[in-house]
Amino acid sequence: MEEMCELPGFRTSDQEAGKILQRYKTIAVVGLSSSPEKPSHFVPKYLQAHGYRILPVNPMAKGQTLLGELVYGSLKEIQGPVEIVEIFRPPKDVPPIVEEAIAIGAKVVWMQEGIVNNEAAQRAKTAGLTVVMDKCMLKVHRAMAGR
Repeated sequence: MEEMCELPGFRTSDQEAGKILQRYKTIAVVGLSSSPEKPSHFVPKYLQAHGYRILPVNPMAKGQTLLGELVYGSLKEIQGPVEIVEIFRPPKDVPPIVEEAIAIGAKVVWMQEGIVNNEAAQRAKTAGLTVVMDKCMLKVHRAMAGR
C-alpha cells in the first residue's frame, strides 16, 4: 500500500529558516548517504563547505567516515552538543528521531524537502524545539547568500 503524503500543518518562511542557519552551526544529519548524487550527501557536503560542522548519523554506516567525519549509529552516540538535527529519512521514520533529538537537547529539528510528519513536529514543538518541515537547507542557505 502506498504511503499518503502529508501536508505540513505549518510553514516556516525562508527568512525564519535563514535565521536558524545563521544562529546554529552544528548539524547532525540523520540519513547522510555515501552516494554523492543523493541530496542526503551533497546537501551536507555543501553546508560543510560553508562552515557548518556536520555530524553524520547512519546506523548502516556506523564507524565509517563520511565527509571526513566519524559516522554515528544514533543521535545519542554523539559526544558534545548538537544544535540542528537534519532529517533525510522517510516521514514514518521521523518520530523516533524527534524523540532522540529531544533527549540530546537539540535546538532544532529540520525535516528536509519532501519530508513531513505533523505529529512528530508537534511533539518537538511541545518539547521546546524549533521545527522546520519540507524545506531544503541548501536552497535556504543559497537564498541567504543571495541577499
